[in-house]
Amino acid sequence: MSKNFKVRAIVTVGMFAVALVSLYVFDAIPFRILFTLFSVVAAVELCSFFSKKSQPINIVLAALEMLFLIGGVIFVAQTSVSQFWYVILGVPGYDIFAYVFGNIFGGKVFGAARPFPKISKNKTWEGTILGLITATGLVTILMAVRGAFATDYLYLLCGPLALAGDLFESHLKRTFGVKDSNEIVIKNKYCRILENLVGGNEGHGGFLDRIDSTAFTTSVLLIISLMIG
Repeated sequence: MSKNFKVRAIVTVGMFAVALVSLYVFDAIPFRILFTLFSVVAAVELCSFFSKKSQPINIVLAALEMLFLIGGVIFVAQTSVSQFWYVILGVPGYDIFAYVFGNIFGGKVFGAARPFPKISKNKTWEGTILGLITATGLVTILMAVRGAFATDYLYLLCGPLALAGDLFESHLKRTFGVKDSNEIVIKNKYCRILENLVGGNEGHGGFLDRIDSTAFTTSVLLIISLMIG
C-alpha cells in the first residue's frame, strides 16, 4: 500500500466522520460553516497560484474556479441534508473508487492507453469507468431507498460531474505550473498546521484538492436546478 493511498484513506475517513457528525447536529449548521471555511481556505490557495503565473488564461480559469467555490457554498447553504448525501456518495465515491480500481485494474484491459493524457496522465480507463459506475450505483441505491427517482434524478450526474471537476482543476494547476494546490501556501509557517489537516506535504495536500470536485458538481447542479425550476 503506497504512502499516497494511506494519506488519501486517512484524510477521507476523517473528513467523512466530521461530515457525518456535523450534518446531524443543529440542523447541519456546523457542516455548512465547515464547508464555507474549507472554501475560503481553498480560495486563498487558488490566489496563491498567481505568484507563479498571471497570464490572461490563468486569470480566466482561476475566476471560473472561484465561481465554483462560491456556487458550492450557496448549494450547501440551501440544500437539505438528505439531498447532500447524494453528493457525498457520488463525488468522493467516484474519487475513491476510481483511485482504488485504477491501482488494482489499471492497464489490464486498455493497456497503456489513458483517457486524459494531456490533463491527468495518471488516470486509467479502468479506474475512470469503474469509478463512475460505482459512484452512480451508490447514488442510485440511495434514490431507490428513498423512493425519490422522480424528484432527485439530477444527482445521477454526481459521478460524471466529479470527474469533470477533477479534470478542470488538474488543467488549472497544469496551466499555473502547480503540482498540489497547497504547494505554495504550505511553505508559510502559519499555514503549515492547517494544511496538514488535509494531507499536508505528502503529495496529496491542499483544501482546493479536497473540495474541487464537490464545488464543481454542486455549482452545476445548482445552475441546472435553477434553470428547470
